[in-house]
Amino acid sequence: MSRFIKFAVSAAVLAVAAGLILLKEKDRTPHTGGSVNRTEAAASREVGHSRVLPKLLDLGAGKCIPCKKMAPILEEIKKEYHGVIDVEFIDVWKDRAAGPKYGIRLIPTQIFYDASGRELTRHEGFMGKEDILGTFRRFGVKVEKPREK
Repeated sequence: MSRFIKFAVSAAVLAVAAGLILLKEKDRTPHTGGSVNRTEAAASREVGHSRVLPKLLDLGAGKCIPCKKMAPILEEIKKEYHGVIDVEFIDVWKDRAAGPKYGIRLIPTQIFYDASGRELTRHEGFMGKEDILGTFRRFGVKVEKPREK
């Protein structure tokens, strides 16, 4: 009888796990960079509809090697394209709620938003400056350096 109970419990656990996976799959938003564990409406609320600038949100960690390599690139884009692109970094090891909130599977992950706060795409892993700018351009975002005064 003990064997039967173990089998029944194992079967129930597997059924619950399968049900949770199916629910998550139902809520995934399709886009070009992989799957996201939230709806597009939720993504828009997180970034905000009152945005004026397209945004690059980079989620990583200060001690992650690819993240460290991206840090100066992000700072360069932030400085060179100030007023054109909003760049934000979130350390998911310090802010543990950010990973699940943004549906992060690995770091670094870059999430690209248009000026209205709608997610355009995302990328996982290291990404160079020209690839970042090219991604914005691919979605019709004009990323011209602002003229110096």
